[in-house]
Amino acid sequence: MIYSIRFTCVLDTNVIYPLWTRDLLMWFAFYELYTPKWSMNIFSEWIEVMRRKGVSEEETYKRANVMNLAFPDALVENYEPLINTLELPDMDDRHVLAAAIKINADLIITNNIKDFPQEYLARFDLKAKIPDDFFTDIIDLNRELSLTAFRKLVLNKKNPPLDEYEVLEILRKNGLSNSADYLHALL
Repeated sequence: MIYSIRFTCVLDTNVIYPLWTRDLLMWFAFYELYTPKWSMNIFSEWIEVMRRKGVSEEETYKRANVMNLAFPDALVENYEPLINTLELPDMDDRHVLAAAIKINADLIITNNIKDFPQEYLARFDLKAKIPDDFFTDIIDLNRELSLTAFRKLVLNKKNPPLDEYEVLEILRKNGLSNSADYLHALL
């Protein structure tokens, strides 16, 4: 069940890089709808993606630092010995699974669901979900608090300022159609 900070999720790089997905994940975590976790490997990949996308080095490290300051307990450590014991379709994703196993996470949030076979994850009492499914589950179980987190995200977007409906449309364009539709229905 996804309804408290005791529900722990490892965030794959591909859900941290897209700004709008990351922002919604962070606001949901801020309102204690779940506990976010990540590793240095995940952040290293994220930093590399930002560099490839033209984000300055200063801005890259600023973003990573802000997340670590906002959630000081999110960084998973000492997972590295598990990496080489794991088998996944994309061997470069083993570090994500290793971090999740190390902390007994409930879920891996990723856009690469095919790289985390459910049968294999079940051995570790884990599941993987795409962000849209993850958000709709949380919203379904915590409508009012989810709406509060969404509204706080909207209020914090000031450059340029956007209204709730504009942000919902942006979420839809960023692969979060079901989540945006659910939030829209609650407005």
